[in-house]
Amino acid sequence: MNERVHSQAMGAQYIDLVLLEQSLDDTGGMNRPFSDRVGDIAQKTAGCVLFDVRVDGTRIQRIAAIGYGGDGVVAIIMDRDGGLASAPLDRGSDALIAELSAWCALPMAEQTGVSNADAASKLLAEIAKSDRFGRAP
Repeated sequence: MNERVHSQAMGAQYIDLVLLEQSLDDTGGMNRPFSDRVGDIAQKTAGCVLFDVRVDGTRIQRIAAIGYGGDGVVAIIMDRDGGLASAPLDRGSDALIAELSAWCALPMAEQTGVSNADAASKLLAEIAKSDRFGRAP
């Protein structure tokens, strides 16, 4: 089997390993920005960042999604303390993923006029009630 094809098919399964690697990296006391960490995860697991948004008013600070084609989508969640967790997203979340991805594709000037808060809150609620977190954020 081609190594590239194998890594794409297995990419989502390696997210927790990349999160562990990131936590062990010596950053000289500096925390890497969430978007950099999500981009690093996507690159190392052969995924594509679909969206990365802030979440206000919850114990969650940020949520991002990494797509793996036919192999699904995984959310990366950062809590208020900077802890990261991953959660696979099922097909029932597709409309919310599409809405958040479309919002992120808008030019920044247009993003300010359109709220993503409702879609982000609904997606987090779906993840929480389905108990898909590897660990509670």
